[in-house]
Amino acid sequence: MRENGPVTSATRQPGTPAAALRPRLIATDLDGTLLRDDKSVSPRTVAALAAAEDAGIEVFFVTGRPARWMDVVSDHVHGHGLAICGNGAAVVDLHGGPGTHRFVKVRELARQNALDAVRLLRGAAPGTVFAVEQTYGFHQEPAYPKLHMEIPDNLQPAEALLAADGPDADQPVLKILAYHPDLDPDAFLTLARQAIGERANVTRSSPSALLEISGPGVSKASTLALCCAERGISQEDVVAFGDMPNDVEMLTWAGRSYAMGNAHPDVIAAASGRTVANNDDGVAVVIERLLAEHG
Repeated sequence: MRENGPVTSATRQPGTPAAALRPRLIATDLDGTLLRDDKSVSPRTVAALAAAEDAGIEVFFVTGRPARWMDVVSDHVHGHGLAICGNGAAVVDLHGGPGTHRFVKVRELARQNALDAVRLLRGAAPGTVFAVEQTYGFHQEPAYPKLHMEIPDNLQPAEALLAADGPDADQPVLKILAYHPDLDPDAFLTLARQAIGERANVTRSSPSALLEISGPGVSKASTLALCCAERGISQEDVVAFGDMPNDVEMLTWAGRSYAMGNAHPDVIAAASGRTVANNDDGVAVVIERLLAEHG
């Protein structure tokens, strides 16, 4: 199932303060948020997630990671087994375990939009190098640095990787990655958004100058909103957690949201609350409090 579109809003309940509601869904980022810096899930966090599910609160992992990197939390997806991956580009059923995941929803980046983004960003920021993330494949340019824990399937210029007859042409493109060796990360993000405009959604989650470019309107927030609407869950019923610019839209959309103690300044400004850092189990701290407040 492939689709695209702007952020949608689940049914609202006007006049009901979000803080007074028992949450129905917890949406949490992974790296820098739920996961500690060593990429582990602490025992306290495991217990908090399980307690939320036992209380009837769904937990959705909403991450920039591709589906094949979800083994770190595959034991904690509980009944529904779903996660939002690739900054909203895919909803994935993780029940089968690593390597056997099933794509429930795909919101692809059209190849022409991706080619336009590559062309415009090469012009605006010479020296930018690219990689291409597909549903099951990962390809990169020869000069793209080894930033990921894997060997690319193909090494070619981005224009060849994105061509109609390029590698894995039958697979949708989820996002392209753009890396610059010299630019400040936030400056690179601003420059890319100005250059690419509405042809794609541009964000970042890395501390380096690495951008993530998805289809127009595709974000963690828009895909989370679609999933909530399918379940009859309003945005006031959602509690969200994040730490980097790719979380901003989700934190703004959710009824309640928390920036981690280690969060980017834009995330702190967007969230309605703040918790302690990821290494101090900031997500678990809030979940424990919510369960205590609402029984």
